[in-house]
Amino acid sequence: MAKKIQAIRGMNDILPAQSPVWQYLEGTVKNLLAGHGYDEIRMPIVEQTNLFKRSIGEVTDIVEKEMYTFEDRNGDSLTLRPEGTASCVRACEEHGLLYNQTQRLWYTGPMFRHERPQKGRYRQFYQVGVETFGISTPDIDAELILMTARLWQQLGLTDAVTLQLNTLGSNAARAEYRAALVEYLSQFKDQLDEDSQRRLESNPLRVLDSKDPDTQALLADAPQLHDHLDDDSREHFAKLRAILDAAGIRYEINQRLVRGLDYYNKTVFEWVTEQLGSQGTVCAGGRYDGLVEQLGGKPTPAVGFAMGVERLILLLETLDVIPPAVTQTVDLYLCAMGEGADLTALLLADNLREEHSWLRIQTHCGGGSFKSQMKKADKSGARFALLLGESELAEQQITIKDLRNDAEQQTVAQAGLSDWLAEAML
Repeated sequence: MAKKIQAIRGMNDILPAQSPVWQYLEGTVKNLLAGHGYDEIRMPIVEQTNLFKRSIGEVTDIVEKEMYTFEDRNGDSLTLRPEGTASCVRACEEHGLLYNQTQRLWYTGPMFRHERPQKGRYRQFYQVGVETFGISTPDIDAELILMTARLWQQLGLTDAVTLQLNTLGSNAARAEYRAALVEYLSQFKDQLDEDSQRRLESNPLRVLDSKDPDTQALLADAPQLHDHLDDDSREHFAKLRAILDAAGIRYEINQRLVRGLDYYNKTVFEWVTEQLGSQGTVCAGGRYDGLVEQLGGKPTPAVGFAMGVERLILLLETLDVIPPAVTQTVDLYLCAMGEGADLTALLLADNLREEHSWLRIQTHCGGGSFKSQMKKADKSGARFALLLGESELAEQQITIKDLRNDAEQQTVAQAGLSDWLAEAML
């Protein structure tokens, strides 16, 4: 017997039982973004490798260790996208969507990183990304944060997430702070954890993210980022905070929040939870005013965020806040038995869908006894089973059985079924 082929480790199937929750989350996000005037953009999952090296930074963990990179038949180096911002910038610049324009865009789809699979972290994972271009003022930063806060409210997650906020300042201020941090940490290089020693040479701000307790103890006396901020960044951050305060958005200022990608400046933020263990970040983003120019375009202010779909679904499941209707995929299950009943059932179901497009109706196919059909009706999760046998066919009636409550069966005329359902399914 041939060996079964299995999915690649860290790249998971989304099974039919799981799909309704994905659709619920994606639908909620889509409606929210549409309500704020954001347009969808779709980019390819494969890009030139150089796009990510130039945007994310060659000395980041993503580029050094995590990207899926390969040569195609022409010898070109291609990469499965590890994140969406660089691809979105590339697409907008390529198609002339940025110069002297403002854009509010969103996308969703798979991203790829070769890292150790664990709960809430996969090698193929899904993100929703939101990017805005052409607006330099802090009101757009605030809009993104307010929008995510509204999403948590709609999903029932408000009490489970906390907003962490920081500003990295301008690129010049960040470089000044970087030098001060390296000077300080170099005194204790032998005491830093292995990852931090490596980052000290390549990406020292990432040392602030270290989970090692000894490294964190050393950072207690390290230079503070906010002591090196330029005046423009201070003012930008103060205005952002004023808007959030006025809107009643609670936040924590975390000066060690720097984000792992090289292109961020000024505002950075994360929504975090304590409900998922070490995988606590469910949404993160910030400003990247220099990225468009870095990738060959004209200077363009930009700010955005990305949220992990798997982690949000895991959080919804952990907190048990998925509405019951989400997992109910069928409202009615139509059973038929006897000569001519199958055809009548199909036509009846089709007419009901025409009159009530919101109804989810599954018609039994494949024959079988009423007993076996009823088992499938119950398994479908339907609220009602509609029974069409020889007697119902002769009398042009249909029997209705409530599958979720202890109620007597009812028999109604087929011509009156539509009206009965309109009232019963309210």
